[in-house]
Amino acid sequence: MAIVRPFKAIRPTRDKVHLFASRSYLTYSDDTLKEKLEHNPFTFLHIINPEYKKKNKKSNIEKFKLVKQKFEEFKANGVLVSEDKKIFYLYKQKRGPYIFEGIIAACSVKDYLNGTIKVHEHTLTKREQMFKDYLDTTGFNADPVLLTYKGENDINNLIASVSKTRAEYNFTTTNKVQHQLWLIDTEKEINLICNTFAEINDIYIADGHHRTSSSALLSQQKNAADENNCNYFMSFLIAENQLNIINFNRLVKSLNGLSVADFIAQIKSTYTLVESTFVKGKKEDEIGMYLDGKCYLLRAKKGSYKDDCVNRLDPAILSCNILSPILGIQDEKTDKNISFVAGNIPMAEIKKSVDSGANAVAFILKPIPIKALKEVADKGKIMPPKSTYIQPKLRSGITIYPID
Repeated sequence: MAIVRPFKAIRPTRDKVHLFASRSYLTYSDDTLKEKLEHNPFTFLHIINPEYKKKNKKSNIEKFKLVKQKFEEFKANGVLVSEDKKIFYLYKQKRGPYIFEGIIAACSVKDYLNGTIKVHEHTLTKREQMFKDYLDTTGFNADPVLLTYKGENDINNLIASVSKTRAEYNFTTTNKVQHQLWLIDTEKEINLICNTFAEINDIYIADGHHRTSSSALLSQQKNAADENNCNYFMSFLIAENQLNIINFNRLVKSLNGLSVADFIAQIKSTYTLVESTFVKGKKEDEIGMYLDGKCYLLRAKKGSYKDDCVNRLDPAILSCNILSPILGIQDEKTDKNISFVAGNIPMAEIKKSVDSGANAVAFILKPIPIKALKEVADKGKIMPPKSTYIQPKLRSGITIYPID
């Protein structure tokens, strides 16, 4: 039984939303971020970068206070407005051939703590604490957690009906992605959403584990009444058949002192290896490798890994048989010899990074299916780092969840 409720969002006015909403600031290069901040006075990036013109940066809590101050300025200047009643939101994104549509809602911290909302990744305590302090100090969250569920006909029918009406927001960003938002504000529609999700027992975090765990920490710290906003977190609920799960590829800078010939010889103890004209694996247990200007297909030999829901996944097999024992990479989250590249990055760029000498070898993995992700979460297991890159990625600030 999932607790899903409407909320009063703070959001940009219709004429400013295309200027205000932004990608995660971490995805901008320094030059692009500077250009956005200097030439767009309405961007959300001003709120989370209040010190961009200052040389001496403040510590976390002091910076978060400045973020809150900037946020209040945007509200006072009329760029942001508060909803006058609790409602749900239908969000739709068109990205190339993909269409994503789902409900933006407030989900319960209790469901996260009791396992109704399931996880498949570890969180880092330091990041949890930092974001908990951010939420507590600023009093808002502008990035919904991406949650997925099996899909329900009543919700699908509601989405189809609402999306035929005029959207509150309808804009396209410079990366050719269309964003639309509708207000779901009738009592009948609100009750349908609440009651439908009350019958759903399993919801999965697709993206946003740290945001969820930080919200839980804040809820426990405040120990407020059940209806308080701090006991919920903003989420985008989308049916699992709409997710686009992309692979994460691995780039390794050095071969741990091995020659190319010795490296290949050691791989052959646990993988069958063949030269290929392409570098994307298709068969079970098969991954690609680009090394010394050549493409290879590697297929794990039976018996080279444990056949359980985590260890049979390509990232785990690669880690267990190559990254750790041959390349000496023991902790993929911290080792500077390895980096991760989302599968939507062109193969030409990956090959270039190896051909240039910036990296010694690239491993090309297949996307992990939603069935495997759910099995890991259902069994209380954890996937290897950077196993999946999941779309959609929502823009920050389209809806903002007030915590105060």
